[in-house]
Amino acid sequence: MSTPDELPLIDQNDGGCGDDCACGDGEETGLDPALAQLLADAGLDPVEVEDIAHMALSEDLDGGVDVTTVATVAEDAEAVADFVAREDGVVAGLRIAEAVFSVVCTEAFEVERHAEDGDAVRAGQVLLSVRSRTRDLLTAERSALNIMCRLSGIATATRRWADVLEGTKAKVRDTRKTTPGLRALEKYAVRCGGGVNHRMSLSDAALVKDNHVVAAGGVAQAFKAVRDAFPDVPVEIEVDTLEQIGEVLEAGADLILLDNFTVAQTAEAVALVAGRAVLESSGRLTLDTARAYAETGVDYLAVGGLTHSSPILDIGLDLREAV
Repeated sequence: MSTPDELPLIDQNDGGCGDDCACGDGEETGLDPALAQLLADAGLDPVEVEDIAHMALSEDLDGGVDVTTVATVAEDAEAVADFVAREDGVVAGLRIAEAVFSVVCTEAFEVERHAEDGDAVRAGQVLLSVRSRTRDLLTAERSALNIMCRLSGIATATRRWADVLEGTKAKVRDTRKTTPGLRALEKYAVRCGGGVNHRMSLSDAALVKDNHVVAAGGVAQAFKAVRDAFPDVPVEIEVDTLEQIGEVLEAGADLILLDNFTVAQTAEAVALVAGRAVLESSGRLTLDTARAYAETGVDYLAVGGLTHSSPILDIGLDLREAV
């Protein structure tokens, strides 16, 4: 875990990323160049993160102003906002919260980093401190917390699965069951928790499911159609019986998805495949059964619940006087 001494006070100023930043498609962002680079290094597009911050704030303000804050807080007042974990877990989204403040703050602000994404944190621990105009801090509070609590909840849940699988070769990985518009962030949170990502979109890998098989006229036909049309794309094929595995192997699948197999059936599938394809278990999986599935020798456990059902990690914002 990072310590406050390792994470000094940092000025956040306006400005583009510069030539060294790995922003998507050459687009510029208004985020501080150092923050943009941190996001890029984490596998996130700074432009997309900035857009999400704008979207969250636009939804919260709805074209107006924060009427409560404007009415109760002097325009020139300054304060420090401490993000504090209210419960134990794994934190994710700290730099994204900074991006929210970067969008809101009308003047340069300072951040003090007490933790990094992926850190295990304890209840009562200060994760991030931001010094700026009090009005800006309060206006940004809920948008920053919504994102951070959501991502930290996903990271915390993923860590529980990763811990259960420790010592096996199996990895827990996500699905496309993500919140519209937040996929990149939620899949990032899975990585923070020790999981791995499946495909990010419909275009970077093929997953032939039962409906594709019906439409194509069979497993082999579906595989051939994808392979012929997109020869460089990895192809995963879903099976729901042991009998289908031979056909799938003969077709040349790169990865086989074992849908709703029991532990015993999964062990049979592992023996039948004998390393000729990567195997992923899906369905029937719980934290209580995860270890048994992993010990059969499968490569991945697909858990859609990581992103569609994880509860938030409770994080709060405590305001204190600036000194």
